[in-house]
Amino acid sequence: MNVALDRRSFLRAGAAAGGGMMVQMFLGSCAENGPAKQEEPTAAATDEALSPNIWLEINRDRIIFTVAAAEMGQGVMTGLATLMCEELDLDPKKLKLVLAPGDPKFHSPGLPIQLTGGSETIRRYSQPLRRAGAIARARLERAGALRWRTSASNVSANDGRIVHRDGRTATYNELADAAALIPIFFAPALKARSQYRWMGKPSTRLDATPKVFGTAVFGMDVKIPDLRTAVLVRSPVLGGRVRTFDATAARATPGVEDIVNLRHGVAVVAKTYWDAQNGAKALVVTWDEGAMAGVSSDTIRNRFRADIARGGGLLAHRGSTRLDSKISAARGRRSGTYGLPYLAHAPMEPMNCTARVTANSCEIWVGSQVPGIAQKIGSNLTGLPLGRVTVHSTLLGGGFGRRGRSDFVTEAVTLAMATHKPIKVIWSREDDMKYGIFRPASHHEIEGAVDASGAVVGIVHKIACQSVYANMAPEIADAMMPWMKNTVALAGGLFGKFIDPTSVEGSADTEYEIPDFRVEYYPQKVDVPVGSWRSVGHSFNAYVMETFIDELAQAASVDPVEFRRRLLTQKTRLRTVLEQVADRAGWQTPPPAGTFRGVACNKSFESFAAAVAEVAIVDGQIVTQRIVIGIDCGEVVNPDIVHAQLESATIFGLSAALKGKITLANGRVVQSNFHDYEVVRMFEAPRIETLFVNSTAASTGVGEPGVPVVAPAVANAVAAATGRRLRDLPLAL
Repeated sequence: MNVALDRRSFLRAGAAAGGGMMVQMFLGSCAENGPAKQEEPTAAATDEALSPNIWLEINRDRIIFTVAAAEMGQGVMTGLATLMCEELDLDPKKLKLVLAPGDPKFHSPGLPIQLTGGSETIRRYSQPLRRAGAIARARLERAGALRWRTSASNVSANDGRIVHRDGRTATYNELADAAALIPIFFAPALKARSQYRWMGKPSTRLDATPKVFGTAVFGMDVKIPDLRTAVLVRSPVLGGRVRTFDATAARATPGVEDIVNLRHGVAVVAKTYWDAQNGAKALVVTWDEGAMAGVSSDTIRNRFRADIARGGGLLAHRGSTRLDSKISAARGRRSGTYGLPYLAHAPMEPMNCTARVTANSCEIWVGSQVPGIAQKIGSNLTGLPLGRVTVHSTLLGGGFGRRGRSDFVTEAVTLAMATHKPIKVIWSREDDMKYGIFRPASHHEIEGAVDASGAVVGIVHKIACQSVYANMAPEIADAMMPWMKNTVALAGGLFGKFIDPTSVEGSADTEYEIPDFRVEYYPQKVDVPVGSWRSVGHSFNAYVMETFIDELAQAASVDPVEFRRRLLTQKTRLRTVLEQVADRAGWQTPPPAGTFRGVACNKSFESFAAAVAEVAIVDGQIVTQRIVIGIDCGEVVNPDIVHAQLESATIFGLSAALKGKITLANGRVVQSNFHDYEVVRMFEAPRIETLFVNSTAASTGVGEPGVPVVAPAVANAVAAATGRRLRDLPLAL
């Protein structure tokens, strides 16, 4: 999906409706682009309107920036605004920010879909946004020069004003009408780093104030006239279906207005969430539990193990024909079996969606990582053309990949159609935990060896897990290729035959210079819904690789940091961040008495990360005391956001390392809330020290790359402390 951005990309400038200037950028989407005319970017596009991927509108009284990516707490509104404003020469705090609606014209740069994920937003948008800001600045400067009948070299932009050398000034808003008529036939030079005023400097997030004062609108906050709330009674067994139900008592519950059978569950529609929940408790349902009724976590892992034992995996990285014999003959041979469980996303805001459907329109209010898919779902279900389906984007109370799926959107639209009323579907925390989308469980078998000199001979890594793409592809393909029929069957079939890159990333694409390396992938078909989870395949494969590299270092009698350095002779960016993190952690000095260190590093999403963990064993429990974590994510847009994301990744990764586990018994998810699906609490959190490499490379992702290095760093520290190698997660002594 990495389409070259420059191909099919171009810039245009045009007049905004009502006067002023609008900078439009078309970034290789499949959408047809018409003339620009739209006052509020959050409104539905008309036949004459243009909703480009990214735009900046300067009119007589305000400056509007449409954020085409989803804000789910990662700071993308601030980051993207800073990129644009640096070249425009405007304090980002002076912008009016609006979230882009779901619309094909907002396809992500270089992608035929509107998507926020894969830690790609800054990487994909940085250059287009900077160019847009530079073009806008150049047009405003020329408008100022025309006003004062002087050369453009005599004027310059300065934080929202065009300034003449003689001291005269005019605001961007005052010059907007004139600037709208001035074409630019060249690419203005971008600022040098020495000229930056906002890029690379800490600043308060632009969404901080509304969130603190409670004015920020999340999906759960949406209120529209005549709104009703719906909750679903869902099959206790994954994949189960409704057989029969008795709604007598539920209908008699105060506030309950309707009961709707959705086959995978029964919806209770009421005036309030409380009323709907009470009605749901009174509902009596019998279930067709289906094929998963007798399946447990042990059953699934045994299937994975047996499939690897049969052999014949797909080759994600091809080693030599002599690799197995070379490993067997080597002096320092090591092998291990690893098991990683299903994991929940558990965002703070559970899934929800509001929908209103009439004969001629469908409106959807949702916090989504894929609002374009929400729009396509609305069109498919209602039979309305895409232009009649409006998706109002809200803030997301956490995403982590879960809001890259749209099952809750389907429920809301279906119920709005069935009841002829606006419906807000709300998932409870228990719904989210038991019936959501999970990080795939995986089983790994790995072996390798070092020779007498301590050099790696080779490694064989066998991976069994479900395919994320096979689960997600039908929705995505349907949105990306609306003109095709049977995209669901096509997409599902493709990933049953080919290697899902998310299943092998963190291993097959390792930065380590391993002389002989084979990765075998064993795709699994299990009726457990899986999807992207923060850092996706790196979350399990990097854990296996980084702990196994430590075992090989031990076999070679080489310090773990030095051992990695020897495997990264040509990979200078990962080696540099590894060295800087180790230096900050004091790797070469003894840790405090009773404390032990572990290290890990990994490249993911075009960024390079490393971590050192310090742990102690207290009363038989693993206590993480300190984690030093660093990243090379290219040129840093906002240091505060980078540090915050590394801290967040540390807690997220540590929760998975020590606590996270979704288990199945008779097809039922055992966990239901944070009392039995625990996360790291404040009193358990280690001291976290973050750093980033001062890089001049292109900006890359921050949200996910910190997660994969945390668990292996902790596991390696535990091995140093106990002399025992704990391979399964969560770690338990």
